[in-house]
Amino acid sequence: MRSFEDLVTEAEDADVTGWGFGWLEGRANEQRPSWGYARLLEQRLAHAGSALDIDTGGGEVVNEASCLPRTMVVTESWAPNAERAREILGARGVRVVATDTGGGLPFDDSSFDVVSSRHPVKPDWSEIHRVLRPGGCYLAQHVGPSSAFELIEFMLGPLSPQQRSGRDPKAEAAEARAAGLTVDRLRTARCRMEFFDIGAVVWILRKCVWWVPDFDVVRYEEPLRELDAQMRTGHPFVAHSTRHLIEATRPI
Repeated sequence: MRSFEDLVTEAEDADVTGWGFGWLEGRANEQRPSWGYARLLEQRLAHAGSALDIDTGGGEVVNEASCLPRTMVVTESWAPNAERAREILGARGVRVVATDTGGGLPFDDSSFDVVSSRHPVKPDWSEIHRVLRPGGCYLAQHVGPSSAFELIEFMLGPLSPQQRSGRDPKAEAAEARAAGLTVDRLRTARCRMEFFDIGAVVWILRKCVWWVPDFDVVRYEEPLRELDAQMRTGHPFVAHSTRHLIEATRPI
């Protein structure tokens, strides 16, 4: 294995825009939930006249769909990701709308047959209800509670019960119902993650900036070197992601 310094420098120089994870191939892996979100979304989009994808990242998941609705719109709040989405989806006639985190959705009432999101920052249920047409569907895969906390707590130390209980799927379903949506399906999954070299750890912490908000290599050199030493023995660092699939309908 290459030196700690070489692996870290490579990861620091690598591109982290968008929601593609191809850079980790051979260096880390993660089990996927059994429901196959991209496939489910493709099926929904194929039968929709209009659709909105929220927090689209670089548009990678939408671009996996072989057939898009006549009206396809995506939103993204981070400028580098929005630019990536324009590059990926512009040729397919998709409108990319830059939004502000925490702001409302800049669309008319009852605009979309389908609203979707893979790993939204924080779903605004009242806005989702508002922009869906009566009978329209919200289909999303959300990050669940305590996701990747083995790695996060290795870097930060133990977190509080309040921090561990965020993104609870039952609480989110209750919020969706309170906003007027009917929750048709809620499924959860806990998936194994493995990291094989320290470059993979540095790259994922740069990409998922909310895991360790003040992350930089100098500040966290000590735990990074400890992880590096562990992985050099042939044992990957193991964490677990949590996900939930939620489907909800705006009643007619």
